[in-house]
Amino acid sequence: MGYTADWSVIPQNIDVLLLGLLLTLRISAIALVFSIPIGIIAGLCRVSHNKILSFCSACYVEFIRGVPLLVLIIWIFFALGKFLKLDSFWAAIASLSIFSGAFVAEIVRAGIQAIPRGQMEAARSSGMTYIQAMRFIVLPQAFRKVLPPLASQFIILIKDSSLVSVISVVDLTLQGKNLVATTFRALEVWTFIAVEYFLITFTLSQIIRYLEKKYQVLE
Repeated sequence: MGYTADWSVIPQNIDVLLLGLLLTLRISAIALVFSIPIGIIAGLCRVSHNKILSFCSACYVEFIRGVPLLVLIIWIFFALGKFLKLDSFWAAIASLSIFSGAFVAEIVRAGIQAIPRGQMEAARSSGMTYIQAMRFIVLPQAFRKVLPPLASQFIILIKDSSLVSVISVVDLTLQGKNLVATTFRALEVWTFIAVEYFLITFTLSQIIRYLEKKYQVLE
């Protein structure tokens, strides 16, 4: 009841908070780079006529989507990470990449299935192999459809990255926790961190809207 806000704690520790923000963006960007090929491969396997590939891909997607990200991060760091000798930074990236890859796979699958089947049939009838038809006909068209959802996935990835603080990755969230522990200014610190996350996600959402309008015009 007698709490008095002291916002001077923010400019006094702005360098620490910005370092945490940069690490958050770095982890999110690297995880997205890894999750895209994982998702593309899994997505292609989902629509493959090979039942084994389709089944394995479906198991990966359904299992990962059914496991909380926090549990996955802890398991990879303490179990798989010890076996592969991953530090907390790379364990965080591996967790986010595997988790996000499952959602990217569904985005890719939906994008491919949104292309009329006649496109594939026409390409095959012209003498193209299945791989050539996917590479030169289907995937270029699907790319335009999946680009906005992929950008949205990056926003989700940035917010999900706050969970990596549980394995001592000094991202924006952990920097905030440490700062609160030393200054006892929870209201000011967490409000500023919330504003940082909002500014990043809002800026990216505006870029996504621009891309959506651009590709709607082109279609």
